[in-house]
Amino acid sequence: MLDIAGTAVFAISGALEAAGKRQNIVTFMFFAAITGVGGGTVRDLLISAPVFWMHNATPIAVCMACAIVVWFTPGRLWSERAVDWFDGLGIAAYGVFGAAKAIAYGIPLLPAALMGVVSACMGGIFRDMLAGEPSIVIRPEVYVTAVALSSGSYVFLSAIGLNNTLAAGIAMVLGFSLRAVAIVRGTALPSYRK
Repeated sequence: MLDIAGTAVFAISGALEAAGKRQNIVTFMFFAAITGVGGGTVRDLLISAPVFWMHNATPIAVCMACAIVVWFTPGRLWSERAVDWFDGLGIAAYGVFGAAKAIAYGIPLLPAALMGVVSACMGGIFRDMLAGEPSIVIRPEVYVTAVALSSGSYVFLSAIGLNNTLAAGIAMVLGFSLRAVAIVRGTALPSYRK
């Protein structure tokens, strides 16, 4: 369920990016798909797992459905920062799910936490590259840090023996809360100074 939920919110963010660029329905579907499954694809390749959407059509079907919903929803119903909010939900969910899947495939804890970051960030990076936008990971406001909090919290909480479902819930709330503060307040980490 977490995987499908993360895929859906990422797919919506991709379709909304296509809407902002006034693209056609095929491009909506492509943006939704690349954003929805891009990070998970990279994760699966790195941990030597079968690429999840190649053996189960549900994730791609969810991406297509999300693209169609966004296509037929009047643009005035989406806020200007809707992409950021859906993306924030997606990174919280996928940060946890990516780390959990890596652990299930025998990946040690630190690399597993990093796989959560890869899972959560790569789809958005692909989306931004295709849209010709500066990548979300290099914008000044907190983003990767929120993903790291989500995946790192899950890895830590599960390692100390907390129930996996509870650990996932806590980690998702922590990661999304940090990203929400960044969206609302523009919170950023200090940048490098010479």
